[in-house]
Amino acid sequence: MSSNFFKRFVFFIIPLFLFSALLGFIPYKQVLAFSYQDQGELLAYLPLKREKTFQIEYTHSIHLSEVLETYQLSRDSIKQTELAYEDFAVGMPSNAEGEEVFEEKDGVYHIKNMNRTFEYIDLRIGQVGANHRLIYKKQTVLLSRFIKPGTWIRISTKKISFWEQLDGVNING
Repeated sequence: MSSNFFKRFVFFIIPLFLFSALLGFIPYKQVLAFSYQDQGELLAYLPLKREKTFQIEYTHSIHLSEVLETYQLSRDSIKQTELAYEDFAVGMPSNAEGEEVFEEKDGVYHIKNMNRTFEYIDLRIGQVGANHRLIYKKQTVLLSRFIKPGTWIRISTKKISFWEQLDGVNING
C-alpha cells in the first residue's frame, strides 16, 4: 500500500512542483523597469497599480532650477504629457508645439497636452546636483538610493517574472 502512495505522490506532486517552478519564470507583473541602458539588466523596478502616471523631477545642470516631467504609461510605451520648468536656459523649450498648450503660472512655465510617445527613456543618473527623483502616487523617491549616480539607465514599462523581482530592487518596497 505504501508503494501505491509513493507512486501517486511522485505522479502528482512532482509535476505540480515543476509546473509551479516554471511559473516563476513567466513574466506577469507590470512594472516601470530601470535597467542598464546598454545591457538590459534589471536594476530596480516600481510595481504599477491602477495609477499609470509618474513624474521625474530633477535640478537642471546649467540653470540649477527644478524641472518636472510628467508621463503616462501604457502597456508598451511611455507618453510624456507635461513639462514644468522655471528658466528658458539651454535645453528647455521656449514654446509649445502642435496641439500642446504653453502657460506661465507663478513663475513656472508649463507645456501641457503633450503627446510625445516613447518606447523607453534613456537617462544618466546625475552625479553632482541633478538629484533625479521619481514621483509616483504622491511618494517621492531619490533614484540614487537604488541606482549608482553616473549610471546610464533605460526606463521602460514591461512585465517581469517572480525571479526577476528577486533580482531587481523594488523601489516601492
